[in-house]
Amino acid sequence: MDRMDQNVFQISNDEEFSQLALEIFRFQSKNNPVYREFVQRLNQPTPTKIQEIPFLPISFFKSHQVRCYTNQAPIIFKSSGTVGVRSTHYVEEPKLYESSFVKTYRAQVGAPEDQIILALLPNYIEQGESSLVYMVEALIRQTNHPLSGFYLNDPVKIIDIYNQAKSTRKKIILFGVSYALLDLAEYQPDLSEAHIIETGGMKGRRKELTKEELHQILKSKLNVAYISSEYGMTELLSQAYSDSEGLFTPPKWMKVLIRETNDPFAYALEGKTGGINIIDLANLNSCSFIATQDLGKIIDSKLQLMGRFDNSDIRGCNLLVE
Repeated sequence: MDRMDQNVFQISNDEEFSQLALEIFRFQSKNNPVYREFVQRLNQPTPTKIQEIPFLPISFFKSHQVRCYTNQAPIIFKSSGTVGVRSTHYVEEPKLYESSFVKTYRAQVGAPEDQIILALLPNYIEQGESSLVYMVEALIRQTNHPLSGFYLNDPVKIIDIYNQAKSTRKKIILFGVSYALLDLAEYQPDLSEAHIIETGGMKGRRKELTKEELHQILKSKLNVAYISSEYGMTELLSQAYSDSEGLFTPPKWMKVLIRETNDPFAYALEGKTGGINIIDLANLNSCSFIATQDLGKIIDSKLQLMGRFDNSDIRGCNLLVE
């Protein structure tokens, strides 16, 4: 286990990823009771490549304890769904999560110590047990700046803090759940010097919009060139951020496979829309192989989100219903 912990963040190529993924599969299919039973019921040959690994439907996190150990987990995260049962993720080693999100953030967004991070995530704070709040809170601490922090339902305060932050010459990052960013946009502030990261969704507070519609409104009313997004979810310990083209680049220990929408055991060609399967090697003590309810396609080795399956409920991941 300790050796796998150390190897997760040292992957440098696809071969190393595949070898470690298969090793983690063998570990989890033996030590995770829920995943073990799922694999046994499929009655398939032992995987020899990652495309043959069974992917656990993400809905299992709502109905089962998907974990390799039965001792009390140091941290329990729950999804921010507005209806029904919330997904639950038992995190046995918080340091794995922290290493994952810090390394990804530094590589894709920048060094927190060079930034001021503002957070508009009211519903996540209200519901509690949020992996997103845990992540942003840790990044805020790393900025070591008094202006960084959570600002709940106070757009005027955010605008004031932003204006103060501009004089520091630091990069300004604004994390915001979609509906709260729209509330802020009604004031039409000039946030042209901010890097805005949209996450979450409307949470039942506003009419659902496509991502393109949402970003167009925010770009226009906040006076920014583009809106970034964070793609992460309670059930995983890794995430990715979108670029100016709206495409996500997963970190080296996370891989996205696109399954056919009508056949969960077949994979779609590059550029074709299908269901998103995620391998998250940082999810070592839970399940690293998750079949999500999201739709997407691969373009030049990057992920483009396309929507959700029609029978999915709206919950805490970065995707709006289309």
